[in-house]
Amino acid sequence: MAVLLVCAVYVPAARRLRQRGDAWRRGRDASFAAGSAGVAWAAAGGLPGGPFTAHMMQHLIVGMAAPLLLVLGRPFTLALRVLTPGTPRRALLVLVRSRPVGWLLFPPLAALLDAGGLWVLYRTPLFAAVGHEPWLHALVHAHVLAVGLLFAFAVCQLEPAGRRWSIGVRGASLLAAGAAHAVLAKTLYATPPPGTAFAPVDLHAGAQLMYYGGDLIEAALATVVAASWYRVTGRAEARRRRRTTDRRPRAVGAAGL
Repeated sequence: MAVLLVCAVYVPAARRLRQRGDAWRRGRDASFAAGSAGVAWAAAGGLPGGPFTAHMMQHLIVGMAAPLLLVLGRPFTLALRVLTPGTPRRALLVLVRSRPVGWLLFPPLAALLDAGGLWVLYRTPLFAAVGHEPWLHALVHAHVLAVGLLFAFAVCQLEPAGRRWSIGVRGASLLAAGAAHAVLAKTLYATPPPGTAFAPVDLHAGAQLMYYGGDLIEAALATVVAASWYRVTGRAEARRRRRTTDRRPRAVGAAGL
């Protein structure tokens, strides 16, 4: 519900930006709306497959696919461009540039919180407890969405928040998180979470969905990282060429001889 409310604020804000003549890609609106719809659909339940397979589909949507789609919508950039100069805009700038936010957007830490939380969920009795306590189920899914968003923000770095980390740091963090996710999926294929008893077919299907689905979303994340790096380096190279051209001495024409 909260994500849908945010989406209901996002779409009119983007429309307002375009109405005043500012450029704002409609693809960002579509991406943010798709991410919001994905979270709502997963939260509503009724996903196909056995219990474990349906849960794993829910995990992929809420914890990986939807966060990437929401981040591609660049909500903080939209907020900073829509808000007029004043206290709300200054407060948002202070927040996104604060030291705690900077640490949370440190890619290795974001990767640890994201992948580490999944290992705690699936390799401890926590997962079995989630099935018996609705409030715990809601809390776990809120956590999965939050750390998924944090990881996508930290790795993609599309927003003016936190420190700008190098492509090496972000790429290594993405590879480490992907490896941890893949190893966890393989362990689930062999052994169910403690305290659970899923049918082997359901367990194997869910683990395979986690493995291959995670690979696809991580490949999409890698594509976003590579594209942003290409744009930044391309601009830097263009500036360097302009400076070189400006410093180059002009040839003396025949009239000056």
